[in-house]
Amino acid sequence: MALFSTIPSYENSALLRNPNIALNKSPSPRISIGSLRLISLKIRATHTQVADSSSVQPLLTKPLEITQLPIFQFDEYLSMKAKKVEKALNEAVPLQYPKKIHRAMRYSLLAGGKRVRPVLCLASCELVGGDQSLAIPTACAVEMIHTMSLIHDDLPCMDNDDLRRGKPTNHKAFGEETAILAGDALLSLAFEHIAAKTTKVVSPERVVRAIAELGSAVGSSGLVAGQIVDILSEGKEVTLEELEYIHVHKTAKLLEASVVCGAIIGGGNEGEVERMRKYARCIGLLFQVVDDILDVTKSSEELGKTAGKDLASDKATYPKFMGIEGAKNFAAKLVAQAIEELAHFDAAMATPLYCLANYIANRQT
Repeated sequence: MALFSTIPSYENSALLRNPNIALNKSPSPRISIGSLRLISLKIRATHTQVADSSSVQPLLTKPLEITQLPIFQFDEYLSMKAKKVEKALNEAVPLQYPKKIHRAMRYSLLAGGKRVRPVLCLASCELVGGDQSLAIPTACAVEMIHTMSLIHDDLPCMDNDDLRRGKPTNHKAFGEETAILAGDALLSLAFEHIAAKTTKVVSPERVVRAIAELGSAVGSSGLVAGQIVDILSEGKEVTLEELEYIHVHKTAKLLEASVVCGAIIGGGNEGEVERMRKYARCIGLLFQVVDDILDVTKSSEELGKTAGKDLASDKATYPKFMGIEGAKNFAAKLVAQAIEELAHFDAAMATPLYCLANYIANRQT
């Protein structure tokens, strides 16, 4: 498999290896997507060990158990972080004049969702020793940009979708003109919000670095690049390298920025920021691989959005290239490599990020 082979910044990625994570043989609870069984929700380890090359396969049949960490209540953690983000988002976009545009912005921004990106931002900030309050404005900005991308992605001129998060899409509820403007407003507000609301405890240099990182993830070398190549590829035969380019840019780049910006705002040093970047690249692509699997294995009611859209529009996906089992194997490799990057941090502090990788791998919507 030509993993990341066409992307210059990924040329030396350790994903070109087959990492083997040492497995503890004692039983533990499992979460699975189909037959993909990955990390135990109760993670208990001080480190991971990379052994010889042969063994991503055990991750498909045994949970990964890492010893000596306290039991971690991940559901409570995720709920607590998501509530903080929801409160901050609600305050960031008050219902004010002109009300129609602010209603449209709030409609999509506050429509629920997993809040994976802002939670990753907060977790990354805390991992490098920062207080989560420092990263709340950046976490909100990431979610504003993500919401913008969903609003625009659903438009008739793009994916032409009618359902998002179990509700009519923004253009169905408010009209195409308002939906476009709502997305534009959220995008511009995101950068304003980081600049205006980040506490002065964070140095101006770090704030500017975070803004630059996020801007790069969204623009013509990031999300927009992935989106345009995706559009141009519809109905055409694409290579695996081209598929990787689309998803690394369209999906993984914003997830990567979420994690990296959290580490920057939290005061991480250069080595820590780059470790987090490598972790994020893995889980960012993992997010899309799982999305592709869910699109062909779940119903619209289960997903809260239209299922089977990729198949209907003849889009290239990982299951189409590799089959369902091949895509699950690829997901297991990505999880293993993400965990290897976390092994360089204090295990107790890294526990939320271990669990978030597992959550992304095993999500059902």
